[in-house]
Amino acid sequence: MKRCYLGLGANLGNELGTPIDHLCRAVQTVCQSPAFGEVRVSSLYRSVAYGVTDQPDFYNAVLTAKTSLDAFELLDFCQSMEQAAARVRLRHWGERSLDVDVLLYEDMQIDSERLTIPHRELALRNFVLVPLYELDAAITIAGVPIADNPLSRDMTGLVRLEADFANWANHD
Repeated sequence: MKRCYLGLGANLGNELGTPIDHLCRAVQTVCQSPAFGEVRVSSLYRSVAYGVTDQPDFYNAVLTAKTSLDAFELLDFCQSMEQAAARVRLRHWGERSLDVDVLLYEDMQIDSERLTIPHRELALRNFVLVPLYELDAAITIAGVPIADNPLSRDMTGLVRLEADFANWANHD
């Protein structure tokens, strides 16, 4: 089993539910899968849109777990959760019902057409770094301690909404 970290984000509702419904289902899907164990989830945060700002605020969290999946199988699993939430890619960095990114997979570094680990812009996004730091303040990203990145404690544009998101997400 390998330790992985997944970034969860959503800002668009659809016929399947609200953005928070989509995040909850993603957490439930991971928790119920035999491919994962030792699942922990950060608090739930609301963040201003990144990149393309003419869209609704996002809801974000980071999930960590041990997994039996290799990195590319994990990517496929994440994309299947996005498809189950009826994600439609309207524009780069645009609105989405669910976005599930593989942030880290053990201490591996992968740079392929399909997958980049650590996630390409991880070190630039406080809406990922803050919940990641919350889960593991000792983690390193490509050899650099997360604590050395000031964005890991920068709440600019973020609001912590739900401290016990993992338990909350597991209740219907």
